[in-house]
Amino acid sequence: MIDILRADDRFHTRIGWLDSRHSFSFGEHHDPARMGFGALRVINEDVIAGGGGFAPHGHRDMEIITWVLDGALAHRDSTGGEGVIRPGAVQKMSAGRGVRHSEINASDTAPVHLLQIWLAPDARGAAPKYEEAAVPDGAGLRLIAARAGAPVSLLADARLYAGRFGAAETAQAPLAAGRRAWVQVARGGLSVNGVALGAGDGAALTGEQTLSLRAGADGAEALLFDLA
Repeated sequence: MIDILRADDRFHTRIGWLDSRHSFSFGEHHDPARMGFGALRVINEDVIAGGGGFAPHGHRDMEIITWVLDGALAHRDSTGGEGVIRPGAVQKMSAGRGVRHSEINASDTAPVHLLQIWLAPDARGAAPKYEEAAVPDGAGLRLIAARAGAPVSLLADARLYAGRFGAAETAQAPLAAGRRAWVQVARGGLSVNGVALGAGDGAALTGEQTLSLRAGADGAEALLFDLA
């Protein structure tokens, strides 16, 4: 079964420096039917204007992943973790028993465009931790975050893949029994098991054994979540 969330049906927050689209309930936007999908709790697509950003604030008991599409984002947190994240790198912060962090556009003039993801951890109260890593170049699906064997680690039963596809390029991903998947299209057009998706669309897949992906004529970029 495939359930589609179209880009224009996402929640929308717009303030002076931030234009954000929320796939699930977030902040003042609340819908009991859209509280997440498995361990996946948040997918926010943010465009932050030059010089803007999130001042220091706190989180706890959440795996927070940042994937930059364009521009650069400066991160700093209370664990001592800091870095400037650009396309081709993945950042993860385990909030654990409590952490404070800021996320600021590294440019005073150019916007930064990113996806921020929250995953619920398997257990509460872990030690906070910051990680960032370069993701090897290449087409198709690449594992970027998981419990083990990925550029950054997760304290959640999830595997996150990033996919960059050329025109009409295809890929397949098996889905083990009892697992579900979410596909979030960041750019271009992508069909998932024959269902056409555009930029900003998301697809929840349950009871499927294989994910068959095919990019449109202009290629595509997407994130794929393999979830319990």
